[in-house]
Amino acid sequence: MAIELVRIDDRLIHGQVATTWTRNYDIEQILIINDEAKNDPVQHQVANFAVPEGVKVVMFGVKQFAEVMKKSQIKKRTMLLFTNPIDIKYLVDEGLDISEVNAGGMRYRDGRKRLEKAISVTEEEDQAFRDLISKGIHINVQMVPKDPRVDYKTLI
Repeated sequence: MAIELVRIDDRLIHGQVATTWTRNYDIEQILIINDEAKNDPVQHQVANFAVPEGVKVVMFGVKQFAEVMKKSQIKKRTMLLFTNPIDIKYLVDEGLDISEVNAGGMRYRDGRKRLEKAISVTEEEDQAFRDLISKGIHINVQMVPKDPRVDYKTLI
């Protein structure tokens, strides 16, 4: 697989993702994997408008992507973009082979515990991170590439 980056950012595509991360990893396509975004025509417009020229954006529902990944191999330099670790854990359980997740933006709201400036989690999200770690997947927290990486294990 040509997955270069697996990123969690609840804002999905915005300036940092569209420019910094795509350039830093020489990304050719971004696969947004999120049930709500998949069914939101506004998200489709925003996503396609925000990315640099030459970068393709495709949206999938979580279960839809689970089926696609079993049938097709990713060949382009790809960023998988999620809003939460629960969806990543589901796909890993379905056979997604990854070694690292970059958590870059999970905003604070009621019912969430702030772990870091840009990372707030529910109990279920924290458990998904812990489950991914137990499977040998490294979770790093990093807003932008120039920021230092923080190991999620040091935050819990």
